[in-house]
Amino acid sequence: MAACRVSPVPPLQWFGATYVELFRNAPLSVLMLLFVFGLTKAGVGPYSFFASAIVVLSIYTSAFLAETFRAGINTVAAGQAEAARAIGLTFPQTLGIVVFPQALRTVVGPIGNLFIALIKNSSIASVISVLELSKRSNLLIDQQGVSPIPVFLGAAVAYLILTLPSGFLVGYVERKVSIKR
Repeated sequence: MAACRVSPVPPLQWFGATYVELFRNAPLSVLMLLFVFGLTKAGVGPYSFFASAIVVLSIYTSAFLAETFRAGINTVAAGQAEAARAIGLTFPQTLGIVVFPQALRTVVGPIGNLFIALIKNSSIASVISVLELSKRSNLLIDQQGVSPIPVFLGAAVAYLILTLPSGFLVGYVERKVSIKR
């Protein structure tokens, strides 16, 4: 999608912009419900709720990733792409050989943050009955009569156990690939 957004072909630019704006600005819970119940109503499916959650989270997160990559592409000096085109590289070659490798260094941190957000966004899958951590916490409270505060504190700790190491890893990789000035 990022390549579409920076493409010199207007229909590709339009497609990329429409995709990104549509999925980035739609509420994730609405996308989940539309995907599961809308496709079933249209006669497509039924899919498992888990598979549906994976598809919707992928589509939703890819819109944010596309914008992150586009921002990274925009950090590469225009002269780099012009030089690549001057030596005869095509647009895809210019992106793949010259622009993307340079852009990747600038987007490591934001991409890591997106994946941490993805871990936390997985809790939205409970709206379509996927038994993830938040849904299991609710079930424990409802079925066992357990006090909600310790259960949700435990869920918060579990999310921290998943996201804190990810954050440290992203910081480490970001320092390793950063350009020394």
